[in-house]
Amino acid sequence: MSNKVGAMSMKQETQRELKPKLRFPEFWEAGEWGSAFGNAIFDQISNKDHNSDLPVLAITQEHGAIPRNLINYHVSVAEKSIEVYKVVEAGEFIISLRSFQGGIEYSEYKGICSPAYVILRLKPGNLAHFFRHFLKTVRFIGQLNKNIEGLRDGKMVSYKQFSELRLPTPSLQEQQKITDCLSSLDELITAQTQKLDKLKIHKKGLMQQLFPAEGENLPRLRFTEFWEAGEWDKDDLGKVAFFVNERIALDHLPLANYVSTENILPDYEGLITASKLPSSGHATRFKINDILISNIRPYLKKVWYASKEGGASNDVIVVRAKEGIISQYLSFMLKNNAFIEYVMKGAKGVKMPRGDISLIKEYPFAYPSKTEQIRIADCLSSLDELITAQTQKLDKLKAHKKGLMQQLFPAQDEVSA
Repeated sequence: MSNKVGAMSMKQETQRELKPKLRFPEFWEAGEWGSAFGNAIFDQISNKDHNSDLPVLAITQEHGAIPRNLINYHVSVAEKSIEVYKVVEAGEFIISLRSFQGGIEYSEYKGICSPAYVILRLKPGNLAHFFRHFLKTVRFIGQLNKNIEGLRDGKMVSYKQFSELRLPTPSLQEQQKITDCLSSLDELITAQTQKLDKLKIHKKGLMQQLFPAEGENLPRLRFTEFWEAGEWDKDDLGKVAFFVNERIALDHLPLANYVSTENILPDYEGLITASKLPSSGHATRFKINDILISNIRPYLKKVWYASKEGGASNDVIVVRAKEGIISQYLSFMLKNNAFIEYVMKGAKGVKMPRGDISLIKEYPFAYPSKTEQIRIADCLSSLDELITAQTQKLDKLKAHKKGLMQQLFPAQDEVSA
């Protein structure tokens, strides 16, 4: 008898908790949320009625479903194959190959996609944008993995499997309020992302003008105090910088100070992220102000200015400025597109091309006086600081949205109860 009462009280407690932790004031007394199985909220759609003249959509975790040409997604598709592609209407959802990793994608566009994808259309009575947010929550993704046993990368979530999941169904008014809140945050994140992108583009363009173009000895853009300073000097990179070969045993390195080609971060981060330290062996020892260059595809574009000491894997080139060369100036020169393209052009190998060290040492390195080097480095460093601040601001907004979503939606084990 007592067990039965206990079971009932647990069920009642679960029902009482079918509410989000954070709720807008007008819904405090609105009672618990309802829930329904996936197939009660979404229909599966398989419409292939098109003339192959619609844009082909890329199904991405970052952009949702988006025309391939808008994100420079280049994959050739045979004209015959497109005939069997499915039509996706704006406002529909797509179960992608990686839904169990990143949720279910939403399409703002009408287009066509591979017949391998499952297309979902929301039934009347619910708001698409409410589910656009909900189906990307960490908790829903956890529910997806929990309820679909044995799912592995390479296997698609089926409509039947999706149909067995319970989804929350608050009132339309509360769905709208949550949607408005999260959508306004999305707009702010988009605006801040665009600001960050513009800063990066500005820096990239500035670097192209502050350094001489190939075959030239003067930059297109020069600070006024150096207009009459004459042409820059030019030497092989190997004459103005050391290529460090000092070795250190891995067991003498802290985990966080080991750098491989995979974990050299973009220059605006200014930090090292540790990868799993190999169990034995040696690394190339680097010091503060050394420059680390990834030397293996697909990481050849990574160049990092060291803010701490550590050890680098064999696939990382460690460069140190010689007398007369300012370290930060050297790092910016090596982050410039001209140098990166030079390394990539000379890379050798089929499966994993590597930069040719002997050719890299011959790279024609242009440099002005130390005073002008410092001026250029200071200018670009100040831009890096702006980029870092903007990146941190954007990260905080994204973290705020993530935390807000965890509170605006009830935990999925409660929905499933």
